[in-house]
Amino acid sequence: GQGPPRFFLAMAPELPDPSFAKIVVLTDSQDAREALKLRLREAVCEGLVPEARVRVTQLVFGPYSPYPVAYRVMGPDPMKLREIATRVQGVLHASSMMRTVNSDWGPRVPTLHFSLDQDRLQAVGLSSSAVAQQLQFLLSGVPITSVREDIRSVQVVGRAAGDIRLDPAKIEGFTLVGAAGQRIPLSQIGKVEVRMEDPLLRRRDRTPTITVRGDIAEGLQPPDVSAAVWKDLQPIINTLPAGYRIEMAGSIEESAKASQAIVPLLPIMIALTLLILILQVRSISAMVMVFLTSPLGLIGVVPVLLLFQQPFGINALVGLIALSGILMRNTLILIGQIHHNQQEGLDPYNAVVEATVQRARPVLLTALAAILAFIPLTHSVFWGTLAYTLIGGTFVGTVMTLVFLPAMYSIWFKIRPSDQTDDLSVVANA
Repeated sequence: GQGPPRFFLAMAPELPDPSFAKIVVLTDSQDAREALKLRLREAVCEGLVPEARVRVTQLVFGPYSPYPVAYRVMGPDPMKLREIATRVQGVLHASSMMRTVNSDWGPRVPTLHFSLDQDRLQAVGLSSSAVAQQLQFLLSGVPITSVREDIRSVQVVGRAAGDIRLDPAKIEGFTLVGAAGQRIPLSQIGKVEVRMEDPLLRRRDRTPTITVRGDIAEGLQPPDVSAAVWKDLQPIINTLPAGYRIEMAGSIEESAKASQAIVPLLPIMIALTLLILILQVRSISAMVMVFLTSPLGLIGVVPVLLLFQQPFGINALVGLIALSGILMRNTLILIGQIHHNQQEGLDPYNAVVEATVQRARPVLLTALAAILAFIPLTHSVFWGTLAYTLIGGTFVGTVMTLVFLPAMYSIWFKIRPSDQTDDLSVVANA
């Protein structure tokens, strides 16, 4: 009838629904989980429960999204909304990247309506409220008394028999009691009709909204699938009537919300970083050089994420921010060693070369130690993307820093090997 309690932070509880059930299975290992998931999906495809819509998925970390790919169809008229949503579902069904597709409104269901004839009601001495009370007694039931069963109190409810109450064709045969105690068939005071209605109407910002969503095929990432399907939806979007629109939802929307939460802090973070750098190096030129080495980690992050099929989500973004700090620290160490060598009497060219040689081993060993420490985290479902980001960025970024910074330092301050030759010739002439 409803989902379980919120035992997991990245999961929203489901609304109460008598036609809904959720089963949570805990396996011994990741391999066992994947094997069980595959077996259940195969059983569902073979018709395990054809009357139900069964979804087999796993709990994921990060911002919660019920489905990885989803699109909201919004507009004022529910009937027109269903027509547009059906076209959107057709596009998703046609995509080979989608595994299952459904909508949150569900199919229309038959409902029973009873229209009263007020003239006949007055003739038999009944009112609408009296008829409603008697129908409620016959259909839903009214508590009559309670009995004790061991330590529990059980209510006794009186209502019509199940074979009559649950058969819509026999509703008209109900007998009501008039004001004078006469027996009146229900069919004499009204008319029973069966109409098709939406079982659930969802609204977003007070606008009727149908969410067409689905699961993606194994080995694909939600952002890639959402972007590809969004292109396929452009013909529908371009022909939407006035007042109707389609919005992208799902994992890509939740990830964008998490990323937007970091954006207001970025200017403050950059300003504080530059302030700390200028206090450390006491030079605008050195500060700019240190800051320019921070994005070098991207050269290693992108191939590693692509190689291991990891998404560039909020965890990778946090790892990239941390990686920039690691690379700027290495740059500060090299610049500090260059200044120290110059104070010891070395010419600028040799100071740069010697600083790179002297600090290469400590910097590389420190980077290697960090990479080895991140390897166990690659098996984590939540921290795996962060670990891959730091591993690839630290390795490639450190090597690039040892090459990039000396070259940039020499170009910036116009240091050339000829400076050393000129000094030797001056000493020889003296």
